[in-house]
Amino acid sequence: VPSVQGTLPHFIQEPEDAYIVKSNPIKLRCRAVPALQIFFKCNGEWVHQNEHFSHEYKDLNTGLKVREVMINVSRQQVEDFHGPEDYWCLCVAWSHLGTSKSRKATVRIAYLRKNFEQDPQGKEVPINGMIVLHCRPPEGVPTAEVEWLKNEELVSSLTDDKIDTRADHNLIINEARLSDSGNYTCLASNVVAKRRSATATVIVFVDGGWNEWSQWTVCSSQCERQRTRECNSPIPRHRGKMCEGNSEATENCTDGLCTQSMESSNDVALYSGLGAGIITVAILVVAVMLYRKNHSEYGVDVIDSSALTGGFQSFNFKNTRQGNPLLLNSSMQPDLTVGRTYSTPLCFQDSTDKELFDPLPDIKVKVQSSFMVSLGVAERAEFHAKAPAETFPRDLSRDYCSTMDRRKKGLLTLNGPFSSCKEPLRTTGVFGHHGGRLVVPNTGVSLLVPHGSVAENMSWEMYMVINQGEASVQTLDSCEILLGPEVTYGPPGLDLFCPVAMTIAHCAEVDAENWNIQLKRRTQDSKWEEVMSVEEESTSCYCLMDSTSCHLLLDQPGSYALVGEPLTQAAIKRLKLAVFGTMEVGSMSYTLRVYCVDDTPHAFQGVVAAEKTRGGQLLEEPKMLPFRANTFSLQVSIQDVPQFLWSIKPFTTCQEFSFPQVWCSNQQPLYCAFSLERYSPVTAQLSCKISVRQVKGHEQILQVYTAVAETEKESVPFFMQTDCTITSQTGPKAFKIPLSIRQRICATFDTANAKGKDWQLLAQKLHLDRNLGYFAKQRSPSAVILSLWEARHQDTSDLDSLASALEEIGKIHSKSSPKDQDENRKWVIFNLYIIMHSEI
Repeated sequence: VPSVQGTLPHFIQEPEDAYIVKSNPIKLRCRAVPALQIFFKCNGEWVHQNEHFSHEYKDLNTGLKVREVMINVSRQQVEDFHGPEDYWCLCVAWSHLGTSKSRKATVRIAYLRKNFEQDPQGKEVPINGMIVLHCRPPEGVPTAEVEWLKNEELVSSLTDDKIDTRADHNLIINEARLSDSGNYTCLASNVVAKRRSATATVIVFVDGGWNEWSQWTVCSSQCERQRTRECNSPIPRHRGKMCEGNSEATENCTDGLCTQSMESSNDVALYSGLGAGIITVAILVVAVMLYRKNHSEYGVDVIDSSALTGGFQSFNFKNTRQGNPLLLNSSMQPDLTVGRTYSTPLCFQDSTDKELFDPLPDIKVKVQSSFMVSLGVAERAEFHAKAPAETFPRDLSRDYCSTMDRRKKGLLTLNGPFSSCKEPLRTTGVFGHHGGRLVVPNTGVSLLVPHGSVAENMSWEMYMVINQGEASVQTLDSCEILLGPEVTYGPPGLDLFCPVAMTIAHCAEVDAENWNIQLKRRTQDSKWEEVMSVEEESTSCYCLMDSTSCHLLLDQPGSYALVGEPLTQAAIKRLKLAVFGTMEVGSMSYTLRVYCVDDTPHAFQGVVAAEKTRGGQLLEEPKMLPFRANTFSLQVSIQDVPQFLWSIKPFTTCQEFSFPQVWCSNQQPLYCAFSLERYSPVTAQLSCKISVRQVKGHEQILQVYTAVAETEKESVPFFMQTDCTITSQTGPKAFKIPLSIRQRICATFDTANAKGKDWQLLAQKLHLDRNLGYFAKQRSPSAVILSLWEARHQDTSDLDSLASALEEIGKIHSKSSPKDQDENRKWVIFNLYIIMHSEI
């Protein structure tokens, strides 16, 4: 047994951290041996002796006296303390040799807020898809623990290897099963209370699939045979889509299978023709009445100008008799025996138009008098019925598509603009361990190869191609349209350690309520398969939609395209409008060409290339027009032409594109031409307005004011970018973030931190906190997040957003930046160094 006089006090029990629940005081205890006296010290001050409760007892093993002391700490004491740290207490014990101190014990008031910082959201996912339910519990002391309930039963990842509930309170199911459908609730609890989040309903659906076709039936008396198939392989379940296509097929019998006599065939053909004729006449009459009723607000009629592709169309006009008040009476038939013929070029009057652009057989021209109908000009008039309701459910997309031209089955052309003879846009570069960037100039398409994606001592010749041929055509029964160019990157055998970041410009006004946007990839048999929907979670790739660009993280080379399906009539795609002009050499004529093209740099580049070959002059800065999926057409009209200086050819002042032409243009530009002629060669200026408007939609005005003399032309520049010729950058100069800072960020955030400052917080501060399951699968989540940030900010010249995010995380407040932009950039980079080398 050691001597009491020669031993410092030794603590058998030290005070422990405690939480005050509601108004109940807590007890702090100390036990020491040998100890003559023990006192508590709280927040640097001695606790009064009267507040101590102590007693002694003998340790049977050692024979020494053990002293135990206890104090109470009330809620009021903790609330009244206002120090730089939490309320704390420790014990000081005395013996003959000296004193000993115990550890500090903190005392905090426990609480748990009622509202969750983030409630889980319900979702519908396909079978075998990935389910990620986010949950951020209410603020509380101590920090709340989270459990998940499914249909009011506890979910445990220990009993199901497909469920992970450990990743930052989130619930992740890697491969969804039908049994995973249900109501999920996030349950947060600490020593104070338990809180339940809002319930999220998860539906795992199965899309229907066809089985095989049945055998053909025996040939009928109508010389036809049928076969059927059923949508039961699998059967659609839980709101899954029905099979697309027909469940029945009919074909004519061949090889002598038809037993119908020639006589009966002729009878059937005769009656069928008569019936079809009667129905056609009835439909035409109804259509005329509906059309005139619905379009009376415009005061003009629309005639089909199929002659546009031929160049000219002849009309017979009756000379107006003076003083005949009955001429405009609809009951009077005009005298067509005396007249004169005008051979009038309506549009595309020169041969170069037909060579450079595809003909537009559906274009219509508005004429300025309803009297044209009585002259027999509108025999081939095209009439539009009223559009459907303003909104329509996703399941009724077929009804919506029926308002388009259903004769065009191949609406989605996954390749470039309008000329099949164009070579693909291609750019290449050799990349090693330091990575770099590929850019297709003036197209909004680029590829970021991150540092470290290529193994050391290796290099790859990588390429990126925008396909402008006609090889990639997909026939769809749905309403999908191409939102940007089809892009291929390679080579196919590329071996990378981390994904590359591809940027593709798009023309959609992104809105999850109005669009279903998907990323598709071309398979080896030249078919297109869905990779992911931009609104869903996926671990195969990452898709970030900005207002004008889509940023993709890809680890598999191939051909990719962004397609969209409108869910409501409020869906909008952006059109870029531009007007070009040319003066015909040795002529008094001046031609204005108005282009309507999907609002992407790539699509507009096709227009620029064509206009350069013909010497076109851009007369006005291109403007954007929102084009709605409301099935109404696009009208282009010329206004305010100086009447005493210029004349315009008849019946071309207002021209019209049908809705399917514009909506399904798929990066192919549409254009119409206005041909003007000056009365005198002295006239050197032209001023007018071009109105482009969608019926029951938006309107945009292009102001034309130009010199028509050859020596006075001053073109508006086609592109404003200063680096439009740069196609490849390698090494550190290709990146905004210096390599040393990038490595420091990755080292800091890839490792879990006790304060929660890991890569998930970095993603949140950079506004990249969706589809976190994708980042979690990467070797370095922070590196992939920074690559996505690089791709998203490639057009900006500073690092402010990254610096601000890191400052917010590190609670470091930078000084005000100098006004000079160059000095500002240097200061931001210097600030980044300070942040990265400071304690986070």
